[in-house]
Amino acid sequence: MLLSCHQFRSNITNGRYVLASIDLLLNFALTKINHQRPFNLFFILCQSSIGFALVFYMTYNLTKSPMTPSKPSQDSANYLFLVLPRFALLWVCVALIPVSILFHIWWLLFIATCLTCLGVYNVSQKRHAILRNYPISGHIRFLFENFRPEVRQYFIEGDREEVPFSRMQRSIVYQRAKDVDSTTAFGSLNDLTKPGTDWFLHSGRSHTIKNHDFRVRVGNERCRQPYDLSVFNISAMSFGALSAAAIESLNKGAKEGGFAHDTGEGSISPYHQKHGGDLIWQLGTAYFGCRDDEGRFNPEAFRQRATLSQVKMIEIKLSQGAKPGKGGVLPASKITTEIALTRDIPMGIDCISPPTHPEFSTPTELVHFWQRLRELSGGKPVGFKLCIGMPWEFMAIVKAMIKEDNYPDFIVIDGAEGGTGAAPIEFMDSVGMPLVDALIFVQNTLVGAGIRDKIKVGVSGKVISGFDIARLMSLGADWCNSARGFMFAVGCIQSRSCHTNKCPTGVATQDPARQKAIDIPDKSRRVSNFHKNTLKALAEIVGCAGLAHPTELKPHHIVRRQPDGWIKLLSEHYQFIETGSLLTGDCGRRVLDDMWKLADPNSFQAMTIADKIVGAENKRNRTIESLY
Repeated sequence: MLLSCHQFRSNITNGRYVLASIDLLLNFALTKINHQRPFNLFFILCQSSIGFALVFYMTYNLTKSPMTPSKPSQDSANYLFLVLPRFALLWVCVALIPVSILFHIWWLLFIATCLTCLGVYNVSQKRHAILRNYPISGHIRFLFENFRPEVRQYFIEGDREEVPFSRMQRSIVYQRAKDVDSTTAFGSLNDLTKPGTDWFLHSGRSHTIKNHDFRVRVGNERCRQPYDLSVFNISAMSFGALSAAAIESLNKGAKEGGFAHDTGEGSISPYHQKHGGDLIWQLGTAYFGCRDDEGRFNPEAFRQRATLSQVKMIEIKLSQGAKPGKGGVLPASKITTEIALTRDIPMGIDCISPPTHPEFSTPTELVHFWQRLRELSGGKPVGFKLCIGMPWEFMAIVKAMIKEDNYPDFIVIDGAEGGTGAAPIEFMDSVGMPLVDALIFVQNTLVGAGIRDKIKVGVSGKVISGFDIARLMSLGADWCNSARGFMFAVGCIQSRSCHTNKCPTGVATQDPARQKAIDIPDKSRRVSNFHKNTLKALAEIVGCAGLAHPTELKPHHIVRRQPDGWIKLLSEHYQFIETGSLLTGDCGRRVLDDMWKLADPNSFQAMTIADKIVGAENKRNRTIESLY
């Protein structure tokens, strides 16, 4: 079997230089360790395998080209060159089996046998093309792919580069949740000359605000139980999306810190109730916790839960930022007994969440629905949450409010940058209006309709720091909610595995073993600390501006650098309209006037309205043309 130099050159000319090179190296090794019998036998076995492969492929190529047996094609040589490395580890494992038996190395026999079986299986399977071509080494690729986010996060990306939340943002949460010093040294890491950079204008009347428990009263004249809500609260996250331990930690932290905890559409679980933290009960399209056997709204079931003293507000979910206009399916396999009891759903069948509410189909019917909830709850604040889509539809809701003289106590705006346990990439990246744009639109609509003072406005979507809260409140928000920020406080590390049920920290999983990683007393304390220290940072910003409460912040308190290098106050950067100007038909922004005129309080027919917009524009153009 040992090749001579002549044979080696011959194999090179025939395109078999890979196998021949390996054979020559083994021959060289034998000459060096000939006195060591075990190694000698080992290399003989390996060389025999290589020789077998060489003979096999020589024969294969001869039979593949019967017309030119003495001159194999270049394709055959290239094929051999590519095939050998792919199966090299498999050949080595095959060769190690007799070696391990010969020398009684049983652990090696076990490993070699397992890898050989794995390689044989992968060659025959049809699901993964990589594993068919690389039956053993292909698994290294999948291993690296699994570790790629962590490698990028810990070794490659900068402190401010990673999305959706940078390491710097997460560090702020971790430090404040642990109640340790979150200050930094040696200057800002931000490029303050970069276009789009915002900063607050400080005042010569700066002062220290000792009490940073900032609150806003929610509830209009129809509300009999108004609620003094913190300006920073836990945003909607359902039991089922989060683990029982995470829900319990969040609610206990909300109780300790004196702020509210939104249940999400998964209803009120025992873990929401265990520690008595204030709740905002969210009603989604499936009416979990207050539904009948057909999935429709059950008034009596709603009344029983809505009148609980722990429930402070009722929130109708129209849509959410990460996947607006999309329903959901909870597979039967994921429905546990606890989830079924919490959501009032049967075991053994898929639970469907429709994309829209079956209880109303027009803006006017929505007004009637929230008044019904207000009465059933005993006069508690009722509002709705949405991600802004077609603007005229929101305007239609506003027109219905005015028509019925019935206003929600609050509106929560969810930005398209909001998070969720699972959503199609097309929805997360390309559907819905970003938070700041949506907030300014809602602010202008309510102000232009002359009803801004009747409704409180909350916002959610990537709210982490005191600056985030201050900026959004300066643009018109009355309070802010945070979901992922409080997840970080509980221990989330942004592994982005929420939908796999394999959350490494036990936050977003129903696996009982993984949930044990959460120490509820410790994590609840961190939730409370994060809220406290974030509001403390907010108070420092408000005091720096010479104000007493964050509701006093206005757009002219913030400056933004423009693409041309100049700076503008946000009051100049964004266009804000005058109170009641939409009602007069001349708010100064033609697009708002047009959409307001076309909004119908009795219809959500977006395509009809869109067609009317095009028609109105064409009519305007024809009028202009007729003047010339």
